[in-house]
Amino acid sequence: MNTKKLILPSVIGCLAAGMTVAPAYAQDQEAGMLEEVVVTGIRRSLMNAIAIKENSSSIVEVVSAEDIGKLPDTSIAESLARLPGLAGERVNGRTSGISVRGFNEDYVATTMNGRELLGIGDNRGVEYDLYPSEIISDAVVYKTMQADLVNQGLGGVVDLRTLRPLENDRIISFNGNYEVNGMESANPDYDDTGHRLAFTYSDTFADDTMGFAVTLASMESPSQEENVRIWGYPEIDQGFIFGGHDSYVRSATMERDTVSSVFQWEPNEDLSVTVDALFIDFLESKVFRGFEEGGPVWGGANYTAGDVEDGLVMNGQFDGFHSVIRNDGEDKEGELYTFGFNAEYQINDTWSAELDFATSESTKDLINIESYSGTGRAGTTQQGDPAARAWQQVSPEGVMFSEHPTIDMPDYTDPAAIRLAGPQPWGGAIAQRMGGKDNAQDGFVNYPKFEEELDTLRLSTTAAINGDFFQSVELGLNYSDRTKSKVNYGAFLVAPGFDADEAREDQTALSFTDAALEPYYVGTTNLSFLGLGGMVAYDGVGMYRDGVYTEIDATEFETARLGDTYSVTEEVLTAYAKTDFETGILSGNFGVQIIDTDQSSNGFASVAREDDDTGLVSVVATPVSGGDDYLKILPSLNMNFQMTDNQIVRFATAKTLSRARMDDMRANNTINFSFDNGRRESADPEFSAWSGSGGNPNLRPLEAVQTDLSYEYYFTNDGYVAASWFYKDLLNWHISQDVITDFEPYFIEGYHDAGVDNFQSFQGPTTSIAELGKGKVEGIELHGSLPFYTFSETLDGFGLIAAATFLDGSIEYDGEQQEIPGLSEESYQLTVYYEKNGFEFRVSGRKRDEFLTETRGLSLALTPTTDQGSELWDAQIGYDFGAGGFDSLDGLSVTLQAQNLTDEETVAAADEDPRRITSYQTFGANYLLGVNYQF
Repeated sequence: MNTKKLILPSVIGCLAAGMTVAPAYAQDQEAGMLEEVVVTGIRRSLMNAIAIKENSSSIVEVVSAEDIGKLPDTSIAESLARLPGLAGERVNGRTSGISVRGFNEDYVATTMNGRELLGIGDNRGVEYDLYPSEIISDAVVYKTMQADLVNQGLGGVVDLRTLRPLENDRIISFNGNYEVNGMESANPDYDDTGHRLAFTYSDTFADDTMGFAVTLASMESPSQEENVRIWGYPEIDQGFIFGGHDSYVRSATMERDTVSSVFQWEPNEDLSVTVDALFIDFLESKVFRGFEEGGPVWGGANYTAGDVEDGLVMNGQFDGFHSVIRNDGEDKEGELYTFGFNAEYQINDTWSAELDFATSESTKDLINIESYSGTGRAGTTQQGDPAARAWQQVSPEGVMFSEHPTIDMPDYTDPAAIRLAGPQPWGGAIAQRMGGKDNAQDGFVNYPKFEEELDTLRLSTTAAINGDFFQSVELGLNYSDRTKSKVNYGAFLVAPGFDADEAREDQTALSFTDAALEPYYVGTTNLSFLGLGGMVAYDGVGMYRDGVYTEIDATEFETARLGDTYSVTEEVLTAYAKTDFETGILSGNFGVQIIDTDQSSNGFASVAREDDDTGLVSVVATPVSGGDDYLKILPSLNMNFQMTDNQIVRFATAKTLSRARMDDMRANNTINFSFDNGRRESADPEFSAWSGSGGNPNLRPLEAVQTDLSYEYYFTNDGYVAASWFYKDLLNWHISQDVITDFEPYFIEGYHDAGVDNFQSFQGPTTSIAELGKGKVEGIELHGSLPFYTFSETLDGFGLIAAATFLDGSIEYDGEQQEIPGLSEESYQLTVYYEKNGFEFRVSGRKRDEFLTETRGLSLALTPTTDQGSELWDAQIGYDFGAGGFDSLDGLSVTLQAQNLTDEETVAAADEDPRRITSYQTFGANYLLGVNYQF
């Protein structure tokens, strides 16, 4: 009985130094000689990933590329979301965020080649779709901690690894993809097609002592969205009724250009030098076009309620309101660069040393425009007819609109009839600057700007002991200096034609046939998915950039602007020691980190004041600062019991931490003062005229003590089963609380006491974050990979990868429980694949339960919300001509991918009644036709 030997090619990327992969053997009843088979594609990536997992000294999960620049998915986020214990979060139709063991990316440390990685998000969490899959060779998720992981997180550590030229043969690789979104663009100025291009070159020189690699990647990716957004459901005599909406269609294009390069030099066996650099230029442009309409009750409209089912009004009509045409837009521009230097030196047979230095910077500018138009400015003689609609409750969308049975609608597609002005009187906040008129606001811009810098220096030395128990000892120091700043700018927008000196009813507005606005008119947006017909489409962001609008700085009126403008700095020095041990069937490591942190923040305390003579309200800001320094000690232990040649039981315990969110660490305080006489005359701090909200610059990290136990059985190179249990004891979760504060320093004589003979108190509540919560997360993970040739040789090529995760966790404070951001009680992953003779296909699905997340609310502030979860299915089919026997086409492969095959919706609803939908989003399927050529 002969055997067929499966030869695993050299492992690409950054596999652990010196790691080898044992050969796998399959029975072959018919072969008369030993036959060599080269494993490629899906099975190759699976073997590489399993090899890293099996040989790791801690509990890890691994994604490995099928080939250079060719991950199994188009996004590293999509690939990570398929791993056991991990779950992806879709943002605007793309998987961007990742939860690890129930903790979202704010509580997960992300590194690249072992160095802390910046993103362009609002906080520490990395937006994974920022990083092209073409530059990633492997991604390793550490679920248990060890002392040399100087960046840690409650959920774990995600380490992205890039190509190393001295560990590979020469590579010249081209990748190209043509992308089509399955949902046709409803906006005339955006396409539903895009592309991805990548080139990789890697080679060695000077007798293999030098190596250089570079990857160039460019992407222009479209996305579409239909969104039904309902304000809520007020209660009337008959029951709860639809209360109004601001629904839209969104079109977007994400453009990203990336350069990743690495240089290696190994002049001898003792010295290794690596220099690498990464640059990413990112722009995501979006338009949100739709109607904002106040419904029954909240919109002040005339309405008739129809049928009622179980306390919910199912249909009706409303009229007498003016629709606001919204041509909103957003440009998110970001740049990131990182440069790193690493040198390893073997001092003698026992001692080695390593020096690692890195510097990174990232910037993000986010322009978000609200632009209002309609049949004319509110409250003027120029304003046209009001609107009228009928509606009915439908599932799962929430509502569907239709024509009113007796009243005609204005023509919202006519550029001559639509005027750039607010059809609703929304200008009250700026009326004091606009001649007392409350109809001056025609839009708003939020324009926050973020900058972040990170410098790190690491020194370590390792002694090879090779004793009967202790194998090595590593000692190290790591220093990091990180600063993040935010400027939260916003402005009210006034369209051309408004004159503060004219009477309210005489104000005018320009139509889109006027010469000043005609260049920005782009056509008609289709809203038939909701029964709303069409509307005028124009470029609101372009008008803002070109100065068509008049800006009125919102900092003059809104205390929250300077109350959210800040900088946070952290200096962290980590000393660590780690010992590797091995004896008999037992191996592992134990160690400790000692972390010294010095943190500080600068910001503003801002308070509004009202001039008694003029009635004008203005904001007074006082610079404030704060900070803290502290010491943390984190022990860790990993133990691996090699029960048989292919069965491992792992046990681990450690104390770990996640640093506080940057916006929670701001020193700012936004102070509010009520000019209500009753509150000013009250001595009760809870009923005070004073209140505030702010951050906490003294906030220390969240901590957890975790314990892990796992069983792993590797029955072949591409097959294993595993079961894991873990428990995390959460010690000091960050909870919002009210603290009684003395506001006397912000008292302004002549403003806050005017007209009150008996001003009673300067005391009032301030809402801030403190380390008050305790809780737990407990979980079970079941996962495995099953190649079907283990059942029968006729099934060779077929395989299955599956995982299931079950979590239970919450935070408790003051007798109440709170959810953990990112925790789904159940999540599942399934992949079925076939690969043989060059042909391959894969079908993958993942499902997760509801979880707590964030969405952008008023002024782009991050607001907690519940995502109802999702079930996503993707498919991929491809052909590798070389593996198929076409020697002249060796190196050429083609793939066709389909993402979100079932067009899964994202739904949010009221907790007390799932029929009361507040948001319903669909994004369409996505298709990519790709070509890869390597020689």
